[in-house]
Amino acid sequence: MIIELILIGIFIGTMSGFFGIGGGIILVPILLILGIDIKDAIGISIVQMVFSSIYGSYLNYKKGSLILGEGIFVGFGGFLGGYIGGYVTQSISDTVLQFTFMGLLLFALFRLFFSQNHEDESHAKSLNKGLLFAIGVIIGIFSMTLGIGGSIILTPLLVGLLHYPLKKAVSAGLFFVVFSSIAGLISRLSTGSIDFLNALPVAVASLLGVAIGIVLKDHVTSKNHKIALLLLYLVSLGMLMKKLCSSYIII
Repeated sequence: MIIELILIGIFIGTMSGFFGIGGGIILVPILLILGIDIKDAIGISIVQMVFSSIYGSYLNYKKGSLILGEGIFVGFGGFLGGYIGGYVTQSISDTVLQFTFMGLLLFALFRLFFSQNHEDESHAKSLNKGLLFAIGVIIGIFSMTLGIGGSIILTPLLVGLLHYPLKKAVSAGLFFVVFSSIAGLISRLSTGSIDFLNALPVAVASLLGVAIGIVLKDHVTSKNHKIALLLLYLVSLGMLMKKLCSSYIII
């Protein structure tokens, strides 16, 4: 199992760096297919997100693609929401978690599919800092409850509603994951519900993948980046639907 987890970590890290996601959007379904239950999968995903988001945000900042600005306020909200979400997980059934996760994937597909491509920030809108904080709280609660970083929701909002350039939105999304995942880790540790034996190989291996993903991101056009992101959501949605069918439909 250790070799599989290392390879999965490199793959998820690459996805994280390229798409600006925490990695849970695809890591959780993979772990479910491997036979790990949903709540353990969420815990593993949170640990991986802490590693990949911090390192990825550092690399993006060095390259100049991460502009802190408004992201700080969304991030602080995400920290509070992530902390709350870590506790919420324990009181929600596996079935509800999986169907909620599927609903968020469908939402992300819809928002990104109908968004326009913006190559610069001239069309970008700005929001009240209090509203940004509130958005962060809501996304943080949902994301840590489901073991995802939150960029699955934030990036489509930044692109589809606030008209951020896609690559800047991707960097901002990964930065948000730093706040939400650390908060989620703290709250989950207080319940003693994280499988570190399986989480650490995935998390450490993801660091290599993050570096690869960020290099790839900088060498594709925004149009192709958007297409790739939509394909990622479709693949993850298909994996989750397969798991749901095998669990709840008797042939």
